Amino acid sequence: MSFAKVPEHSARHPKPAGTTFAYGTAGFRTTGEVLESTVFRLALLAALRSQSKGGQVIGVMITASHNQESDNGVKLIDPLGEMLQQSWEGYCTQLANAETDSEVTGLLASIAEAEKIDLAVRAKVAYARDTRPSGPLLLAALEDGLAALGVEATNYGVVTTPQLHYFVRCLNTAGTASAYGEASEAGYNAKYGQAFLRLVEGKAKPSTLHIDSANGVGAPQVRKLADAISSPYFNIEVHNDDTATLGKLNVDCGADCVKSNQHQPSGVVLVPGGRYCSFDGDADRLVYYYVDDSGAFHLLDGDKISTLVATYLRDLVSAAGIADLQVGVVQTAYANGSSTSYIKNTLKLPTVFAKTGVKHLHHEAEKMHIGVYFEANGHGTVLFNASAVAMLKAAKPTTPAQADAIERLWALRDLINESVGDAMSDMLLVETILICKDWTLAQWDEAYTDLPSRLLKVVVDDRNIFRTTNAEQTLTSPPGLQDIVDAVVAKFPKGRSFVRPSGTEDAVRVYAEAATRGDCDQLAYTVAGAVFDNAGGRGVRPAEFL
Repeated sequence: MSFAKVPEHSARHPKPAGTTFAYGTAGFRTTGEVLESTVFRLALLAALRSQSKGGQVIGVMITASHNQESDNGVKLIDPLGEMLQQSWEGYCTQLANAETDSEVTGLLASIAEAEKIDLAVRAKVAYARDTRPSGPLLLAALEDGLAALGVEATNYGVVTTPQLHYFVRCLNTAGTASAYGEASEAGYNAKYGQAFLRLVEGKAKPSTLHIDSANGVGAPQVRKLADAISSPYFNIEVHNDDTATLGKLNVDCGADCVKSNQHQPSGVVLVPGGRYCSFDGDADRLVYYYVDDSGAFHLLDGDKISTLVATYLRDLVSAAGIADLQVGVVQTAYANGSSTSYIKNTLKLPTVFAKTGVKHLHHEAEKMHIGVYFEANGHGTVLFNASAVAMLKAAKPTTPAQADAIERLWALRDLINESVGDAMSDMLLVETILICKDWTLAQWDEAYTDLPSRLLKVVVDDRNIFRTTNAEQTLTSPPGLQDIVDAVVAKFPKGRSFVRPSGTEDAVRVYAEAATRGDCDQLAYTVAGAVFDNAGGRGVRPAEFL
């Protein structure tokens, strides 16, 4: 592979003057129109990454998930559908910020040398985008970058982010003992749909599931999934499915909106006994919710999903009689304190905390036999590590009940997208458990009661001044701010609050929980006000801040 054509192609996609890019938790994210040069350059790096992996397929996804419609983003996907290896994130940032076309070429050469890359290896890249209006512009820049290096490329069109992760894993495991499936939408739908039907066959059929798809790519894709399943066990009604009208993506709908505001999305009428869930804009987050007979709204977020799944897996492992097989749970600082207590004290399962961002949770879950991880925002999955697979293969059931439990564990593994958090796969997982238990959403919700919580966003001049430790629960910078937070928290029973910079947008997040809704809100708005006043709040101070 030669870099000779790179300067000519790079000149078509000049870097915006005065703009600095940083590859964060979810790749690059900013206003869509300024990302053209970055997407072009990330195509070049994807080619090198593929060569560094001996010609395995690397994924490139153009999406900004739950961000506003005017934003966009891009990220690389490693061969097993996992997030890009962290040591390569610095290369992404360096390349995106190169000021000249010749500097771009020079950086590619230096990366190839540093990583001892064989440039004769044929590079392979699979790519896709979501429904954002800036997507076609960025896709063209991506394709120009791939063309500059003569990459063998596959365009998967407009799909969910988790689907592309799945396709990449399938492509790289095809023909091996760990073959993951067929790398196509039809293959995705067949694998997860068939596993779902294996698990629910013979059970009572559920009522309609109402899905808020955030006016994003999840709408057409979940309908294709339903068509493939073609069963009364998956009877759905899709809401907020307008992907054609500008200005609707993630507006007053979607998983992030429901979780942050703790109320139903627009366009969905909730009735007692109804079953509801929301995806985010690229369908990697999932939350459920319902209203009770009094009309009160109840949210079943990532913590509730995590405990539901962990409980079901724990019970299946016990029924299978595999004594050494363990289930564990990974959480972040955003996990509700009641969920952590329930996992530790009621389920008696090991739990660990990780930094926010699925790459951190994924890494911790890999250390467990069966690792369940969900962020409170509804992004997560389940991993069966090599030891768990070996124990399942070696298991010798002595009763029909043990044989059934082992078969169900295998089927659950087929139902779960282990490469990344996936709203559609996770939805089928939740539906499976609820159908098998014959539970309503209210019965699921009865396991434990969440402490009232509030998540706020504070726009600041420079999010990079915020540094944390203790799995992001404690500030080390700016100096003195953690002392202020601690003093406020001490005033409220069961109070807990932390401040951390967002990994996906120019803001700082403030989380708070306390014994009562009133105390929680007062705590949250007081801490948010302290951040705004003492750490460079930008713009007009929000009136609700205390």
